[in-house]
Amino acid sequence: MSLFEPAEGDPRPRPSRRARTGWTVLIVGLVLGLVMSFLPAPYVIEQPGPVFDTLGTQQHDGEDVPLISIEGAETYPTAGTLDMLTVSVRGTREQRPSWAEILTSWFDSSRAVLPIDAVYPPTVTTEQRNQENAALMVDSQQEAIAAALGHLDIAYQTQVDVAAVDPDGPSAGVLTAGDVIVSVNGVSADDLEGLRAALAANGTDAAASVLVRHDDGTEETLSIVPVVSEQTGAPAIGISVGYDYTFPFDVEIKLDDVGGPSAGMMFALGIIDRLTPGELNGGQNVAGTGTIDAQGNVGRIGGIRQKMFGARDAGATWFLAPAGNCDEVVGHVPDGIQVFAVSTLDDSIAVLDTISSGGDTQALPTCDSVLAGS
Repeated sequence: MSLFEPAEGDPRPRPSRRARTGWTVLIVGLVLGLVMSFLPAPYVIEQPGPVFDTLGTQQHDGEDVPLISIEGAETYPTAGTLDMLTVSVRGTREQRPSWAEILTSWFDSSRAVLPIDAVYPPTVTTEQRNQENAALMVDSQQEAIAAALGHLDIAYQTQVDVAAVDPDGPSAGVLTAGDVIVSVNGVSADDLEGLRAALAANGTDAAASVLVRHDDGTEETLSIVPVVSEQTGAPAIGISVGYDYTFPFDVEIKLDDVGGPSAGMMFALGIIDRLTPGELNGGQNVAGTGTIDAQGNVGRIGGIRQKMFGARDAGATWFLAPAGNCDEVVGHVPDGIQVFAVSTLDDSIAVLDTISSGGDTQALPTCDSVLAGS
């Protein structure tokens, strides 16, 4: 009971102006937050993508076909998996993810949020990026076949071809992309080292006689005066080169809608496993990633954290990571897999030999040991 009862019919106390202002600010903030959460953000999201077993089959034109098929050489049964990993990018410059998606991805350790310009440069369209990645995939497959055959001491032929011509260089208007460099001054140029050596022997004071084979199969001797390369300080003719390989049997890799060079090492391992008796992986589930060149060098790739999660989710217990990615691996390995650091194809084979034989995997190089310098 109060000392003074309110008069009958008196209105209840009105909310203060401060309270009304607070509620207004809260409601406006909630509305703005809701609207902002659905607005496109200047970021994209990297997340684990599909996983493909290089020893298994893949859908191609609506049919199940071997991911790697070999004709003209004896092949052997395989078991377990040698998984290659991919990264899926959520968002493009034309269709960006919302702020709500970005916010949830910040707290998901299997995802990465990147500025859109880091993935889709302003001067490159999505279609151009896809075309570039498709070309890198084709090159990666050829390098993987060369690396695998080199590891098995199976001979193949190599030719240096012209990938691009510097419009301001000495080859402009003389060489075209696709030309094969057969020789320089009569000296065979079947690899980059041979080409560089021949140009160095020629010097920059006289024209070099460059024998090329055009796309139509015709050969022509051209005179080109080398210049000193700003990058190397050595005589050069202003071209970037690639390799054209001729293998003794057919190796075909069928993988639709996947681009980039990062599956090279796993392609090489899959080819070696098919060409050799026994099971390279000991019948276990192994995954990995890394670029490769014909000499068997394993290179750094993008999206290593997403690929480790993808491997774990696909059932792999062992993971081969490029030593060049170790700074991104340490502290981010998901539970359930063990990661080994490799720098060459031989390193990868050594890890698989230890796994398949039941050897001491604790003695194998890890990213922790690589970064520690041991």
